[in-house]
Amino acid sequence: MSKTTDALHLDQQLCFSVYSTSLAMTQAYKPLLESLGITYPQYLVMLVLWEQDAMSVKAIAERLGQDSGSVTPLVKRLESEGFVVRNRDPRDERNLAVTLTSHGRSLRERGQKVNQAFARACGMTTTELETLRASLQKVRAHLQG
Repeated sequence: MSKTTDALHLDQQLCFSVYSTSLAMTQAYKPLLESLGITYPQYLVMLVLWEQDAMSVKAIAERLGQDSGSVTPLVKRLESEGFVVRNRDPRDERNLAVTLTSHGRSLRERGQKVNQAFARACGMTTTELETLRASLQKVRAHLQG
């Protein structure tokens, strides 16, 4: 069978295209984020907090589509680096509120530069990137039900 028409050929699989692209994206972000002193997963947490500061670990995890157990070590590391602090949520003492420090807030501008550099590295126009993002969001929404 021809590689291009075999439905089970690896290169014909959307799952493999998304998976291998995700790996390539993480590798592309690595040198960009070194100057900020954070990893790609930590960057995702910071993006959430730059959107809305003072969130619970549970809320951050939900926003990222992860479980709290995966996000807690990221938050602890960000706290040890001085980017965030964790305090009891005054609205609910059972929860910890994660809040950006002034150092964490100051990274936002540099984070925008990382975002711009990554967009250039993709070699696509802004419109192409927006279309791709919208398509991936649609797939995710359907898969999540």
